[in-house]
Amino acid sequence: MTGFKNFLLRGSLVETAVALIMALAFAAVVTTFTAWLTSLIPGLDAAFDRSTLSGAFLNALLSFVAVGAVVYFAIVLPYTKAKERWFPSEEPGAPADVALLTEIRDLLAQRTGGPTV
Repeated sequence: MTGFKNFLLRGSLVETAVALIMALAFAAVVTTFTAWLTSLIPGLDAAFDRSTLSGAFLNALLSFVAVGAVVYFAIVLPYTKAKERWFPSEEPGAPADVALLTEIRDLLAQRTGGPTV
C-alpha cells in the first residue's frame, strides 16, 4: 500500500490528470468561440446560427468554470492536504545537504585554525 501511496502522491499523476481534465473542458470553450468567430465571416452565414452560438459559448464558459471549481475542491485541495500530511515539505532555509556541508566546512576550519567563509 505504501508503494501505491508514493505513486499517487510523489509522482505527477494527479497534476497530469487535473491538467487533462481542465484542457478538455477548455477545448469546448475554444471550439464554441471558434464557431462563433467563423459565423461572423461573410459567406459562412448559412452554416451557423448566430443566436445559438452566443448561448453555446456562454454555456461552454460556464461549464468550464463549474468543472474548474469541482476539480479544485474535489481533487486539488484534498490532494494538497494529503501530500503535505504524508510528504511534508522541507523547512524554509538551506536544504539539509547544504547545511551539513556548511557545518563540515566550519568544523574543518576550526580544526585547522583557518578562517570561516
